[in-house]
Amino acid sequence: MRYSRDMIGYGATTPDPQWPGNARIAVQIVMNYEEGGENSIEHGDAASEAFLSEIIGAQPWPGKRHWNMESIYDYGARAGFWRLYRMLKDVPITVYGVATALERAPEQVAAMQAAGWEIATHGLKWIDYRNIPAEVEAEHIARAVELHARVTGERPRGFYQGRTSMNTVALGCEEGGFEYLADTIADDLPYWHVHDGRPQLMVPYTMDANDMRFSSGQGFGTGVEFFDYLRDSFDVLYAEGEAGAPKMMSIGLHCRLAGRPGRAIAVQKFLDHARAHDGVWFATRLDIARHWAKTHPYRARPRPSQMGRDEFVQKFGAIYEHSPWIAERVWDGEMGAIHDTAAGLAARMAQVFRSASDAERLGVLLAHPDLAGKLAAAKRLTADSTAEQASAGLDSLTAGEHAEFDRLNTAYMAKHGFPFIIAVRDHDKPGIMAAMRRRIQNDTATERREAERQVARIGALRLEQMLGDN
Repeated sequence: MRYSRDMIGYGATTPDPQWPGNARIAVQIVMNYEEGGENSIEHGDAASEAFLSEIIGAQPWPGKRHWNMESIYDYGARAGFWRLYRMLKDVPITVYGVATALERAPEQVAAMQAAGWEIATHGLKWIDYRNIPAEVEAEHIARAVELHARVTGERPRGFYQGRTSMNTVALGCEEGGFEYLADTIADDLPYWHVHDGRPQLMVPYTMDANDMRFSSGQGFGTGVEFFDYLRDSFDVLYAEGEAGAPKMMSIGLHCRLAGRPGRAIAVQKFLDHARAHDGVWFATRLDIARHWAKTHPYRARPRPSQMGRDEFVQKFGAIYEHSPWIAERVWDGEMGAIHDTAAGLAARMAQVFRSASDAERLGVLLAHPDLAGKLAAAKRLTADSTAEQASAGLDSLTAGEHAEFDRLNTAYMAKHGFPFIIAVRDHDKPGIMAAMRRRIQNDTATERREAERQVARIGALRLEQMLGDN
């Protein structure tokens, strides 16, 4: 089974985004313009809208219009937009514009363009796509791009569906004209997603630093709470940037929500707070996408989880000495992005090894050669073993050292029934000799556990050599 989700991302050490001006943080504000694109009988939909409004717990009204719901959306276009516009007109922001909503908002679109804002597409309609067939959603995306271009004068370079299906990202990739997709909340930095062998830049969005939480049962109750959350998010990310790991902060606004007076004040307070700091880059999502693509272009890398079985076993079958069955069982099990790294693949191979029968595990131990033994002298070691022993100087022993290794190897095997095993890359020659003298005194059960631990460590080191920082 191949697991589709990427649960590792950048891992413990994030890349340096190298934001312009060595900024410590990139702040990206989104204005969602959805008013006039929501579910409505007048828009040809089957029911009224029920999402992201002042009406907590709203339900669709099949076949009926909902006056209060429509009025709330109307407020966003009539008043909320202009309040936010006055606050943000001098800030580079991105508009997620629903194409049919933009078509019904010529004055607002003109204002967006006068401010120099990026207008990305927010899809054709502000509706839930979870149960819509892929071919219909693909048609809607194409129509959204076409209508967006007619309304604004140019095609959108970014895409955020929002109320997604499991097909949305794939369809966005396949459209082929987007410099970035935003239907992800998986990271604090942009990242490359691969679909059918082609890279697509993802610029993550946010569901937490988002005024949509004013419309949920567990969310913001006041503008003070919203500001506090935005400020705290900014302060944490800014501190990370000062410490050498800059990030991106996304903020999501909706005209009908943050455009209300008691909430809009939170936006103004946040702007004042952020502007009081040095090294803050306010940017559109397209600015960020283009900077990232230039600074961190896509780099193809080996992806073990995507290999065929024969290729995988051929490449990794020798990680555990003469034991390709471990690689075979790894491939036959669940694999995903986490196993495309040295650490992830090492963990899975160790898991398979530990899950094997006692006889199978003993077979792996017995497959290991003596250190500085006859096989090494005859140059009959595997390439990995040869390199490992050479790294600790075991290929250049004196006659006296050879004799001592032979004595210890023989005594160890006679006592425990398997060769002495140690991850030689972790040690030097004197350290290995000392470990042999110490461990030969252990009881066999203790030594068996240690030998198996060392086997897993050898596997991990071999994968690090092979995959590097993949």
